[in-house]
Amino acid sequence: MRVTAGNAIIAALRDDVDRLLAAEPEVRADAWDSVHQMRVATRRLRSVLRSYRGLFESAPVAAMQQELKWLADLLGVARDAEVRAERFAALLAAHAPQDEFARLAMESRAAEAAAGVTVARSAGDGYVPGTTEYVRTELVDAEKARYASAHAEILTALDGKRYDALRQELSVWRTHPPLDLHRAETPAAEVFERILRKDRKRLRRLVYAEPAVSAEERIELLHDIRKSAKRLRYCCEGAVDVLGSAAKDLGTEAKRLQTVLGDHRDAVDSRAAILARATATHATGVNATIYELLADAEEIAAGEALAKYPAAAAFVSG
Repeated sequence: MRVTAGNAIIAALRDDVDRLLAAEPEVRADAWDSVHQMRVATRRLRSVLRSYRGLFESAPVAAMQQELKWLADLLGVARDAEVRAERFAALLAAHAPQDEFARLAMESRAAEAAAGVTVARSAGDGYVPGTTEYVRTELVDAEKARYASAHAEILTALDGKRYDALRQELSVWRTHPPLDLHRAETPAAEVFERILRKDRKRLRRLVYAEPAVSAEERIELLHDIRKSAKRLRYCCEGAVDVLGSAAKDLGTEAKRLQTVLGDHRDAVDSRAAILARATATHATGVNATIYELLADAEEIAAGEALAKYPAAAAFVSG
C-alpha cells in the first residue's frame, strides 16, 4: 500500500500534538522538568510545520505558527530561569569551595571596616558578602524567583481564552490538519526525502560559512547552526516511519551537533549573566572575585564544548 505524504504528516503531527497536550497537566502541577517538556513539544511541532509547510494550506499554518511561538516564548521565560538556577547551583558546588568563600568574606568585611563605609546590600541582605549563602541568593535564588513568577504567568495563560482556542485547534489538527490536498497525495518517501535534503543543505551552508565570520559574529552564527541542526533533527524524527534508518541516523547526527552547540551556548550565556552580576557587585564595593571564578569556569566549559564542534558538524559534508 502506497503511503501518501498527507497520511505520513498526519501521523507525525498526531504524535507531536499528543506530547504537547500531555505535558499540560504536569506544567499545571509544576512537576519537575514539565515546563521543559512542554516547551520542547511546542518547538518540535513548530519545527515540523516549518519544514513540511508545503503540505499544508499556507494561511492556517502561518496562524498556527504564530500561536505556537506565543506559547513557546511564554514557556521559555520560565525554562531559561530554571536552567540558570540549576547551572549556577552546580557551578557553586563544583568551583567555589567553602573556605574560599569564607576568606573572601573576611577580606570584604575588613576592607569595608578599613574604609569606614557601609556597603548597600541587595538580594543577600542577611548574608555576609562572599559567603556561599550570599552568592547563592544573588545567583540561584534570584533565578528561582524569576521561575516562580514566570510559572505563575504560564498558569494564567493556560486558563485563558487564547490557550483554550489553541488547544481546541490542535485537537482538530491531530486528525484533520488543513492539508494541501494535491500535494498531500504525493508519495511520502518522495516528499520527505526532498525536505530532508533541503534542511540538510540549509545547515551545511551555515556550517560552511562559520570559519569566515568574525569572532563577534561567530557566537550568533553558532547559535543559528544549533537551531538549524535542531530543525533537521525534528524533521528527521518525523520522517523515521517513512524513511527508516536513513532518517534516524541523520537525526542522531543532528541531535549530537545540537547538543554540543547547546552546551556551548548555555556556558556563554551563563558566563555573561555571572559577569553582569560581578560588575553590579563590584560597584557596591563588595569583593566580586568569586563571580569571576565562576565566570572563568564557564569560559572553560564553553571552550570544551566548542572543541567538540568540528567532529559533530562533520556529517553535513557527507
